[in-house]
Amino acid sequence: MGKLWVISIASISILLPFLCNAFSPESPTDRRLLVLLDDFAIKSSHSIYFNSLKSRGFDLEFKLADDPKIALQRYGQYLYDALILFCPSVERFGGSIDYAAIIDFVDSGHDLIIAADSNASDLIREVGNESGVEFDEDPSAMVIDHISYAVSETEGDHTLIASDDLIKSDVILGSKRIAAPILFRGIGHSLNPANNLVLKVLSASPSAYSANPKSKLSTPPTLIGSAISLVSIVQARNNARILITGTLSMFSNRFFRSGVQKAGSHTKHEKSGNEQFLTEISKWVFHERCHLKAVNVKHHKVGETDEPALYRINDELEYSVEIFEWSGTSWEPYVANDVQVQFYMMSPYVLKTMSHDKKGLYSTSFKVPDVYGVFQFKVEYQKLGYTSLSLSKQIPVRPYRHNEYERFIPAAYPYYGAAFSMMAGFFIFSFVHLYSK
Repeated sequence: MGKLWVISIASISILLPFLCNAFSPESPTDRRLLVLLDDFAIKSSHSIYFNSLKSRGFDLEFKLADDPKIALQRYGQYLYDALILFCPSVERFGGSIDYAAIIDFVDSGHDLIIAADSNASDLIREVGNESGVEFDEDPSAMVIDHISYAVSETEGDHTLIASDDLIKSDVILGSKRIAAPILFRGIGHSLNPANNLVLKVLSASPSAYSANPKSKLSTPPTLIGSAISLVSIVQARNNARILITGTLSMFSNRFFRSGVQKAGSHTKHEKSGNEQFLTEISKWVFHERCHLKAVNVKHHKVGETDEPALYRINDELEYSVEIFEWSGTSWEPYVANDVQVQFYMMSPYVLKTMSHDKKGLYSTSFKVPDVYGVFQFKVEYQKLGYTSLSLSKQIPVRPYRHNEYERFIPAAYPYYGAAFSMMAGFFIFSFVHLYSK
């Protein structure tokens, strides 16, 4: 019995570091990543990308996608902060991972990277569809562009795209301009119009189309031009982030190191923009950038410091909150001019834009409306690329008590004057009538 107890304690002590290593909004950098591969050869062929993640403090665990021992969670606790699917051809995951487990993983607030390819399985396509994109239904189709292709020794191979049609957002791609085109060879996808959370980050040119490059076109392609997305991102309502692309080779050492010249351009770049692009986009996906937190939410009457249990109609109050942004290594003050607070009951009775001190403190003051009931202070902050903030605090508002009303209401002074005149006239009339007898 004693030996069993010692073994149990030892097992728990071994598991604890893994079970406790979960995503925390207080320290939002995903640390432990599970990378599922079709082949272990991808570890070396894509080593530059993996090493760039390791150099930023990530702990990568590599597994074959059909490994019978893989699992995302144990004893109800997730073992990983993010999942990278570099296994486009997998028909069925091993262990306890399946389609539903991956969706639950994202629904629990964890991040995901999906890299499909020309041999993408139905399983990978389904995960992409659930994330808000639709890959070309033709399994043999690839993105072809006879104008915006990369000049190569293999003339006529226009499936190697050189794209520079990037989303114009420093929030997502960083402030440093990506000068070199990005090499892409793979399948295209379109965005689900019913999903307003998915965004194109890298688009195909207007001359691109999706078709089988080894056969002649018999019918017009269904996916054409700038409607083709090469790389897309999603930020779910729970702030989980997803990257979806139709190419695995874009992450490879070969594409990172390859020089690139776009057809029709006289400029030849020594290196493609792949490494810079994927480094910057991975910083966004793994919450190293644009992750917000709100602390020290306070409200009180003007001139006081303690938070009251309730307010009275027409009270003057102050509301404040501190907002910070994760820089990848520390929390920095978040500075913006569009953070608003609502004083809400069924609908907002007050909507105020808060001012800031450039140190993260946002504040405003206003008068409680002349309506009593149960109100809420609400901050619903949503900005492209940033994690959303949803703050809510309930507070009752009461009317005046009977002994709190003013003796005389200023607006009624004319009526008071008229009543006084009538009373004075009555007394004078009574006095004259009494003494005239």
